[in-house]
Amino acid sequence: MAIFDFGGVLVDWNPRHLYRKLIPDPAEMERFLAEVTTRDWHVVQDHGGDPTEATQRLQARHPGKEALIAAFYDRFDEMNAHAFPDMAALVERLHAAGTPLYLLSNAPNLLDPWLRGPASERHPFLGLFRDYVVSGLVGHSKPDAAIYELVCRTGGFEPADAVFIDDVLANVEGARAVGMAAIHHRSAEQTAAELRALGFAV
Repeated sequence: MAIFDFGGVLVDWNPRHLYRKLIPDPAEMERFLAEVTTRDWHVVQDHGGDPTEATQRLQARHPGKEALIAAFYDRFDEMNAHAFPDMAALVERLHAAGTPLYLLSNAPNLLDPWLRGPASERHPFLGLFRDYVVSGLVGHSKPDAAIYELVCRTGGFEPADAVFIDDVLANVEGARAVGMAAIHHRSAEQTAAELRALGFAV
């Protein structure tokens, strides 16, 4: 089994892909992202917060910016417009070799329906995954042991039978703590080499 993180590993999740269209001045855009739709604000939804309620609360605090704030979740697809081609090719090779593929992401609950719908049109390789576990939907998040155990139950396999790939070292260490092999992703070439060392055909 191979379990992949989503943003930063397979797809270049980045609000700038969207907000460059909405705020033409780069400095103004960066101020908006740093001061309005902050990481502290949106990470709450990755851990189970409701995107609609979070949007409404933030809009109330920033009159005049309601439409820009609404776009953060309403136009989520556009933040995920760019996949990493080398990683898409790696996923395709694993699938062709018969490796069962799963995805485990710290993300808002709306990632799950996006993955099951529009994602496979924008990024066809995402349709090769057997199932997805999204933190904002299940009430657990990496690097807590519960979410790794959940992805194992979802796929019906044991931690020792899986390798987990993530670009965040703490999440890699969390996977190792429950008995998974794990790769700290830094490049497609390095990840492929580590997978081959573990016996995967890539």
